Amino acid sequence: MNIPKSSYPRIVIIGGGFGGISLVKKLARKEVQVVLLDKHNYHTFQPLLYQVSTGGLEPDSIAYPIRKVLKDYENFYFRLAEVKGIRPEQKQVETNIGPLAYDYLVVATGSETNFFGNDEIAKNGMSMKSIPESLNLRSLILENFEQALLTDDLHERDALMNFVIVGGGPTGVELAGALAEIKKGILPKDYPDLDTRRAQINLVQSGNRILNAMSEQASKKAEDFLEDLGVQVWKDTRITSYDGKVAETLTELTFRTATLVWAAGVKGALLHGLDGEALLAGGRIRVNEFNQVEQWPNIFAIGDVACAVSDSFPRGYPMMAQPAIQQGKNLGENLVRLLEGKAMKPFVYWDKGSMATVGRNKAVVDLPKFRFQGVFAWFVWMFVHLFFLIGFRNRMVVFINWVYNYVRFDREARLIIRPFNRDYKAFKD
Repeated sequence: MNIPKSSYPRIVIIGGGFGGISLVKKLARKEVQVVLLDKHNYHTFQPLLYQVSTGGLEPDSIAYPIRKVLKDYENFYFRLAEVKGIRPEQKQVETNIGPLAYDYLVVATGSETNFFGNDEIAKNGMSMKSIPESLNLRSLILENFEQALLTDDLHERDALMNFVIVGGGPTGVELAGALAEIKKGILPKDYPDLDTRRAQINLVQSGNRILNAMSEQASKKAEDFLEDLGVQVWKDTRITSYDGKVAETLTELTFRTATLVWAAGVKGALLHGLDGEALLAGGRIRVNEFNQVEQWPNIFAIGDVACAVSDSFPRGYPMMAQPAIQQGKNLGENLVRLLEGKAMKPFVYWDKGSMATVGRNKAVVDLPKFRFQGVFAWFVWMFVHLFFLIGFRNRMVVFINWVYNYVRFDREARLIIRPFNRDYKAFKD
């Protein structure tokens, strides 16, 4: 990889997500050599992927070049590489561009969509965990409406305009709300020769309430917001199969749909070489209070892929941005302390709260001491997301887009830049 030899210990970080970037910044100007590996050359602000899928933002608004993050730091290197596995005994990482030795390794690979072993849904459904996947979904949504114009079969047209979102977490709720606003404010103008009132947005949740990680008050209010927007919320309903045309459930309920979006779960993005006792259910790596993989003291894991089990969090910390950011900062301090021969500090998670937006002037916020919903919650949600975006340009572009969309009730990025190329003939048949 042409990484120069150094007298400083080499810390290899796999993944440029929230955890990896937070760790990189904490190691700035320390006496270490840091190598960051990622299969993309940009950091993705995943909480806003749904806005790319629904035409609210262009993808470059929520992406930031990793090399620009590292440009002011000495002894920092980035390599565009896909990690194939780890050899802990040899202290080596295997990638598609060759091997790399390390003194300390940090796994910050994040998470990936969990289809829970349902290969049919994985093949025919849509996921939304990356910018390419979000662009695919955006193209499919728009292509479906274009195709609906070309058929005089009412059932086929309804299926093309029927959207099923599986999973009532923040991703599913926010996507459903965005689609409902598109149906209300944009489709009648873009497709005046199509009866877009027949378009349906269905949110399917296997549990008895949506946003089940938030308070019951937030859950109930979010459901009310969705129903006001015309979203049909199906609770205690589990999707069992989807062949690209019909989604079936455990009951007699079925959905004829051309678009099923799977937002029902995630799992850790694991690497070969860390297995056995190191792994827990849900594809996460077992770590101790220092984010250290106990079998290999020089290997650490942070973020979604890491699981530190405790009395307060028996299933590990939530797979969200805040734990990853906080773990990255704590690990950066601990690596310096470790190299100086000092005792490491255990990680303590500070739960700053959770929030979700349902649409224009509609959001729910749960803070440790306060809970509120509505317009003020929506402004808080926007401020927090703007604050955590990387880069002044991205913040300004997103802010201007939001103001423009709010004033004009429009989404300018509804473009089919890269066609999804679905086989509509097979769907029709």
